[in-house]
Amino acid sequence: MVKAAVLYEANKPMVIKDLKQESPKSNEVKVKMLAAGVCASDHHIMKGETAFPMPIVVGHEGAGIIEDVGENVTSVSKGDKCILSFVASCGSCVSCRTGLGNLCDTNRLTGTAQYDGTFRLKDEQNDDIHQMAKLGVFAEEIVIPENACFKIDDDVPIDVACLIGCSVTTGVGGVINQKNIFPGATIAVFGTGGVGLNTILGGQIMNSSKIIAVDILDTKLEFSYKFGATHTINSKTDNVHEKIQEITNGQGVDFGFDAFGSAITTEQMMKSLKKGGTGVIIGLAPMGVTANIDLVDMVRDHKTLVGSYYGSVSPHVTFERIIDFYKSGKLDINSVIERKYSLDKINEAYEDLENGKDGRGIIDFTI
Repeated sequence: MVKAAVLYEANKPMVIKDLKQESPKSNEVKVKMLAAGVCASDHHIMKGETAFPMPIVVGHEGAGIIEDVGENVTSVSKGDKCILSFVASCGSCVSCRTGLGNLCDTNRLTGTAQYDGTFRLKDEQNDDIHQMAKLGVFAEEIVIPENACFKIDDDVPIDVACLIGCSVTTGVGGVINQKNIFPGATIAVFGTGGVGLNTILGGQIMNSSKIIAVDILDTKLEFSYKFGATHTINSKTDNVHEKIQEITNGQGVDFGFDAFGSAITTEQMMKSLKKGGTGVIIGLAPMGVTANIDLVDMVRDHKTLVGSYYGSVSPHVTFERIIDFYKSGKLDINSVIERKYSLDKINEAYEDLENGKDGRGIIDFTI
């Protein structure tokens, strides 16, 4: 049996309960969870803003230790400490073969099941329990694809490793892996939650000359200075476009990053760009959300709008780059972590996220 937080219905608290778990099959491993991130993407599922089958163990940002391996596992062994990727790239589909392992076709087609189409968790009625992104890290142990595991050295702290599994790779990777990004570029980051703070850190790595943080909470804006923001704008009280024009001498920014994901933030981002600028949507919006983009402005000012999913390239590639930055002291991931909770306190953790508390919360399985 394994203790897990199970979501049975949107807008209801998760239930902490014991589940039956099958052993890992071919090319699968069992991971003892050590840390899991409290991410807004899970919150979208909890609020019914993203369509996922239920009952489900959510959570997709995590790190742990390999406890057991199935047949044909070659890349990791028992005792290895790993970052978990919420896209377990198959390596053989069209997306993987063309360098877009972050968009793996096989992973998306099989959804919350394992690659053979079956499930490893069952409840007391013997009903299947889904695992978000084949992970479902809000459980003490999980059986997942081997390809979801990225082995790391023991000197990488487990809470840092956990955040690399999603928010750091999404935010930092969305900047450093962006085509045509260049040292000294001016950037604006819309939304200063966990992903937004890491986007700011990405701008710092690229030596951005101006990093403008935009949010609706003064406390979060003040917090963003710790991560490299050079200017802040409260979009509730200030005209974002006018402020960015003022900060950039009437030009606008080279790159905008929507780290929140909404019609308002995307529209503000596109309006903030200079001629020839690029807007990058990093944050995942609720289902069905669309933005009103000025098409004449897009053409006449030669602007570009792109999406960036999970760092824009195969996640293991970004993991490796981020760990190098972290070990060399160029990337301060530790400062993003503000709160830690036991698994039993997971609903409280998401209340804190919903209430806009600074930084990232962590589910610490050692407490």
